[in-house]
Amino acid sequence: MLSDRSTATIRATLPAVGAAIGDIADLFYEKLFAAHPELLRDLFNRGNQASGDQRRALAGSIAAFATALVEHPDTRPDVMLERIAHKHASLGVTPDQYEVVHTHLFAAIADVLGDAVTPEVAEAWDEVYWLMANALIAVETRLYARRGVTAGDVWHTWEVAARIEETEDVATFVLRPADDTPAPAFRAGQYVSVQVELPDGARQIRQYSIVGAPSSRLRSIAVKRVRGQGTPDGEVSRHLHEHTRVGDLLRVSVPYGDLVLDDLEAPLLLASAGIGCTPVVAMLDHLAQEDHKGPVTVVHGDRSPADHALRADHVRLAERLPDAEAHFWYEAPEDGHPENRTGLVDLDGITVRPGTHAYLCGPLPFMRAVRARLLEAGVRPADIHYEVFGPDLWLASS
Repeated sequence: MLSDRSTATIRATLPAVGAAIGDIADLFYEKLFAAHPELLRDLFNRGNQASGDQRRALAGSIAAFATALVEHPDTRPDVMLERIAHKHASLGVTPDQYEVVHTHLFAAIADVLGDAVTPEVAEAWDEVYWLMANALIAVETRLYARRGVTAGDVWHTWEVAARIEETEDVATFVLRPADDTPAPAFRAGQYVSVQVELPDGARQIRQYSIVGAPSSRLRSIAVKRVRGQGTPDGEVSRHLHEHTRVGDLLRVSVPYGDLVLDDLEAPLLLASAGIGCTPVVAMLDHLAQEDHKGPVTVVHGDRSPADHALRADHVRLAERLPDAEAHFWYEAPEDGHPENRTGLVDLDGITVRPGTHAYLCGPLPFMRAVRARLLEAGVRPADIHYEVFGPDLWLASS
């Protein structure tokens, strides 16, 4: 994939670029938003920019891609690329935006590294960037085509048909197409982007997993209110909780996401924590409707039963499967809750069947701990799938 000449240059400069990639990402976004303030207002998540999460995710993905090109020249990190491409498609990212990113990213590289960026170094990193960008463009083009939409034209207007208060901090919004057209198909575990206009005129976008099986023409999203203190964190969830009622209209994208059941013949393990239960409940609903007979292990951790959003559905759907077992951990359980299910999720004592395919969703520390335990139990790395709400910091924290 990467030319021999560029491979040698990337191998030699990767330590220096890797050490400076955080500074490069910071300066890149500064330059990008100075030239294109509309991108921060209407495309990028302002909360993730304020917290630095988006910068860390960008730095991690670039470093991981370059490392993969050097260390595994005959393969491509398609899992990482697919996850990014699905997120981009749900936002309506277009190929021309990669040119904009290229301009400001390479200006940031030149400013941070200075004289170290020789023409040869610039040429090699340019090759890395366009290998990654063109691979993403190709995947995104396929994703748009599968949905029958053009790049950037992913939005439809939906009406709020019902609102259900699940917990103090989680509300489910039941949606239907405002024009009464059929709802786009989706696979259990996928998400939609929701765009709302905030009081300052910004049109901010967030992703929410679709709750429920794909058979219904209605679509439900469970939104957890993020209580940010003096930052843009949670501004969309807060707006939805405080202002969105039955009859209101929302701009919603067609569904995307790569956390989907890929092998129903294998034993399944569905592990979640907090609001990460939403794609898992959708998977359970799908399995129940398909009359799934195979073994399914359900694992979930939460602060308390009262904080466990969709708890009744989580329990009911697991009970509908003939060969399923559910294990719930609570940090503050009700009286009578098993002592060995108190505190954080601990897979010790949980049977992990040979050939298990695992699906994880929740906070990053939770998923890393569960993944480590599954690897110890003999689950193949390729059979452990995960979803991150927000920027994918898995690589950035490795």
